[in-house]
Amino acid sequence: MKLLEPAFIFLPFSSQLVIQFYVLSEEERHVKANDRDYNDKFPYAANHIKTSKYNVFTFLPINLFEQFQRVANAYFMFLLILQLIPPISSLSWFTTIVPLALVLTVTAVKDATDDYFRHKSDQQVNTRQSQVLIRGKLENEKWMNVRVGDIIKLENNQFVAADILLLSSSEPYGLCYIETAELDGETNLKVRQALTVTSELGADITKLAEFDGEVICEPPNNKLDRFIGTLFWKDNKYSLDNEKMLLRGCVLRNTEWCFGMVIFAGLQTKLMQNCGRTKFKRTSIDRLMNTLVLWIFGFLTCMGIILAVGNTIWEERVGKTFQVYLQWDEVLNNSVFSGFLTFWSYIIILNTVVPISLYVSVEVIRLGHSYFINWDRRMYYSRKDTPAEARTTTLNEELGQVEYIFSDKTGTLTQNIMTFNKCSINGKTYGDVFDEFGHKLEITEKTPCVDFSFNLLRDRKFRFHDSSLVEAIKLEEPTVHEFFRLLALCHTVMPEEKNEGDLLYQAQSPDEGALVTAARNFGFVFRARTPETITLYEMGKPVTYQLLAILDFNNVRKRMSVIVRTPEGRLKLYSKGADTIIFERLDPSNEELVYTTSEHLNEFAGEGLRTLALAYKDLDEDFFEEWMKKLHFASSMLDNREDSLAALYEEIEQDMLLLGATAIEDKLQEGVAETIACLTLANIKIWVLTGDKLETAMNIGYSCNMLRDDMNEVFIISGHTVQEVQQQLRGAREKILGPCREVANGCTEAEKSERNRNDSVFEETFTAEYALIVNGHSLAHALEVDMECVLLDTACLCKTVICCRVTPLQKAQVVELVKKYKGAVTLAVGDGANDVSMIKTAHIGVGISGQEGMQAVLASDYSFAQFRYLQRLLLVHGRWSYFRMCNFLCYFFYKNFAFTLVHFWFGFFCGFSAQTVYDQWFITLFNIVYTSLPVLAMGMFDKDVNEQNSLQHPKLYEPGQLNLLFNKRQFFLCTLQGMYTSFVLFFVPYGAFSYAVRDDGSHISDQQSFAVTIATSLVIVVSVQIGLDTHYWTAVNHFYIWGSLAVYFAILFAMHSDGIFSIFPSHFPFIGTARNCLTQKSVWLVILLTTVVCVVPVVAVRFLRADLYPTLTDKVRLLQRASRRQRPQEQNLKRVRRTSSRRSAYAFAHQEGYGELITSGKNMKVTGPSSAPPAGKLQNSTSWIENLLKKRGDTAGPAVIESQSSSTETEGAGQSQAQPEGVS
Repeated sequence: MKLLEPAFIFLPFSSQLVIQFYVLSEEERHVKANDRDYNDKFPYAANHIKTSKYNVFTFLPINLFEQFQRVANAYFMFLLILQLIPPISSLSWFTTIVPLALVLTVTAVKDATDDYFRHKSDQQVNTRQSQVLIRGKLENEKWMNVRVGDIIKLENNQFVAADILLLSSSEPYGLCYIETAELDGETNLKVRQALTVTSELGADITKLAEFDGEVICEPPNNKLDRFIGTLFWKDNKYSLDNEKMLLRGCVLRNTEWCFGMVIFAGLQTKLMQNCGRTKFKRTSIDRLMNTLVLWIFGFLTCMGIILAVGNTIWEERVGKTFQVYLQWDEVLNNSVFSGFLTFWSYIIILNTVVPISLYVSVEVIRLGHSYFINWDRRMYYSRKDTPAEARTTTLNEELGQVEYIFSDKTGTLTQNIMTFNKCSINGKTYGDVFDEFGHKLEITEKTPCVDFSFNLLRDRKFRFHDSSLVEAIKLEEPTVHEFFRLLALCHTVMPEEKNEGDLLYQAQSPDEGALVTAARNFGFVFRARTPETITLYEMGKPVTYQLLAILDFNNVRKRMSVIVRTPEGRLKLYSKGADTIIFERLDPSNEELVYTTSEHLNEFAGEGLRTLALAYKDLDEDFFEEWMKKLHFASSMLDNREDSLAALYEEIEQDMLLLGATAIEDKLQEGVAETIACLTLANIKIWVLTGDKLETAMNIGYSCNMLRDDMNEVFIISGHTVQEVQQQLRGAREKILGPCREVANGCTEAEKSERNRNDSVFEETFTAEYALIVNGHSLAHALEVDMECVLLDTACLCKTVICCRVTPLQKAQVVELVKKYKGAVTLAVGDGANDVSMIKTAHIGVGISGQEGMQAVLASDYSFAQFRYLQRLLLVHGRWSYFRMCNFLCYFFYKNFAFTLVHFWFGFFCGFSAQTVYDQWFITLFNIVYTSLPVLAMGMFDKDVNEQNSLQHPKLYEPGQLNLLFNKRQFFLCTLQGMYTSFVLFFVPYGAFSYAVRDDGSHISDQQSFAVTIATSLVIVVSVQIGLDTHYWTAVNHFYIWGSLAVYFAILFAMHSDGIFSIFPSHFPFIGTARNCLTQKSVWLVILLTTVVCVVPVVAVRFLRADLYPTLTDKVRLLQRASRRQRPQEQNLKRVRRTSSRRSAYAFAHQEGYGELITSGKNMKVTGPSSAPPAGKLQNSTSWIENLLKKRGDTAGPAVIESQSSSTETEGAGQSQAQPEGVS
């Protein structure tokens, strides 16, 4: 083991976190139990988590150091230093230090607030309590005090504090059950088992305290599904694998207690190793701004050099003749040195091309946009009282530029809730509701539920609406009873009953739990099991079946069966599985029923339901005895055991009789399919990255319409070696590009490259649609350096990409791959700790506050409760934020170039003396008083189209993806317009004043009158310009624009008044200048002429461009105006269900089932003769089941344009109306 250089690890508890520590280059780890002295010899990480950046002493220096790493802050500090040098400064120092101090203070307060919450989060995690075995007794210790080698005790429903080796548990044979939702998003239970030698330690504290085993294992790594180690104890060694480890972030379930030995702690746990790197997130506009600031500084330097050279020449040729009148100091006799000082003077004067008020305004606008998101009632989830939250204020405009969305599945697209929705029994479907005329009704929250009050053991949360099925149960129809008897017997669910009648099912997959719960409510209650028996309560009567064999599920069989003996002594085989698999093994006499059931299955699959076929068989006693002998022999084989068992299973699962089919709804969150369709129309690519198995992920893909039957092909990449994966990816790419080459053959290479530049991704040119599905083990190979480009190229040619069985780190690697090679803005959305890594890696991270804790929310930039709100976040708030920020920047640069470059033109007429045109107070107040509020109002409230049209026309989102509204070209055009305006502002008054006279005939020749005229023209011109740039007028816009003009004139007359002169005679010496100047008609004519010459070309260009080359935005605005006049009725489009022939994506489990574990009895506790209490002890209840089914509202399809029935927007110079954004 050796110590290497510092490295960075980033944790999931904060979205802006960098922690530095030293990485251990370990070849292997040595840990001795109950021996802290030995373990302290190695620099193992402690279990303390620190996500905060500052403390009281380091905050000020570190924060200032970070802030001055911004180019703009360093630039303004440099200018401040220059202004403190008297020979070169013609402006007061307070013009720079006040706004700079304001920016630094606001940013510091924001950073301090963020870090305070990080401190609270750290404290909450580090102070969690854990029971640690210290000096022979259990003591309560904080998590942060747990160390490698400690033995800790966990109790049911507790989080695991570190990565521990399971030693013993309350369950037989050292078994325990864990939930790994925080690691991989799966809520189904997983089994871990301790070594036999350590499970004998039990809960004996003395034995555990004497345990001195040493573990030699692999070093810390991020592989969640692998652990290799060896335990040395009592001169023996025992191999260790992942099945004996409990990882940090897991939750102990259905196990009273367990003991474990800490192997990895803190930052070295697998959860933390998978958390990925947190980068300081900055928008593309921020990065462009840094570039533009450097450009502007270069431009400023060039102007300074030109004026400095001019000063040198002027002083050499002309200035000498003025020395009698303008006495020079001794040091300034050199004209070259004069030019040098003039250069710095002009750098100070011209620095307002990028005033620091720009950065203040940007932060204020971003803060306002964040509040609009927080206040949006349409993103508020009332069921959980959860509003949307913008957890950062720096990324709002980036929401309008997203090209790729990476989404988790479980809990993000789905609710992670399985419900028994429909079924087909003996050729008849159940689950739909009809009126008295036989018309099918849509099920809503008002639809009455079936009354299960006859069943005292019912699950009160279960909802079903078709009462005919209950009637069939009560009429004791044999096939219906047999159907639910199968569901109650054929599974690997474990029951838990803490209170009498209060059953809790621990299922390996949520599907199985949903089916057993359905059987429970329809009167076939799974109550208890032993290794040899299953006890049901059938219509209130206890019935015990002898469990003879479990033919377990695996991914090849795609079915499971049980063989039981009924109380009457009959042998029965019950089987459930994929319909295609079950149908192949049915008796030929079922042909007609198979046809009818297939029709029902097609209908179920068309509604996106997860389907499953059920069959049974009566077994002959002699045949079964012979088969059991073969089974026992095959089970004891060392070679080809699995193949032999599979052949025996195949032998007995023949000639079965079909009972029917089930349809389970893996409930999508409301509006998921519509949201995905709308975002797809906005040219946003959605990739699903999930820890679930392939079949489950594909089923959700079909439910969301991301996968469809009319796609040309769905490629599944499942190779186990690099060569296999490479061959599959290249094969898929060749199939995709094959038909496209014919289309592309007519294009020249230049045309093809031009097309690639114009399109964000090349696949948009394809008319064919393909999908790519990559398995986790294949993805590991595909992400290798020499393969990643092949993966990305193939994936980008597909309309849909789904990666399944992926680890948290692989999610981040996929996001990083797209960022690295595509240069596109990425967004990651998830709800669990397993999504934290990709949330931090993406440009924008979105956390769904769902079923799996708050880790994703804590690490995210934005959070809300439902996936469907993503549509509004991007297409409304994101697009508006990008549009507003771009308009704001274009106007701000134009305004300041127009304001500042007047000094440049004046330099040629003032002997390049760095004399300012404007009064010093005007220079100070121009950006922070006269023009600050109108541009803020535009940046906060402006919108080109309303929110309804933003959602109905997703194509409006594309300008942000293509970065069309503010780029280097737009900046150049703004600069040219500003230069033109400054030229007109100076030379029109200059030319006019050369010949103009006052009303009394005297000449207008004083410099102060000239300055007042230019300043007044400037304020009026930029006010007219912002009026032209404003698309959405509110009372706030009117108030700020007219108010700013009024404030300008009020301050102007006040500064030239007698009263202010009497108070500050040295600061305001020009009494009456404004009054004398602005009372002249000729001056107002000059101001009017200057305004017209500045504005008319802009109006003409915009009119011609909108008329001859209208954009989609222009067309939608015309429709918006027309719809406001016509007021047509609003149209709604009901949700259209998908049609698909694909079905049977039923997921029994994510691994092989628990059948062998159950029949071995290893997971059974020793109990009395009957673990199920008699029915007579149950409390009676006759209450109706509360109807909580949410109504499926009519939603408009994303491609349908709804007419506008009302609107509050006014265009151009229309009526004013202010309304808080996002509030209905």
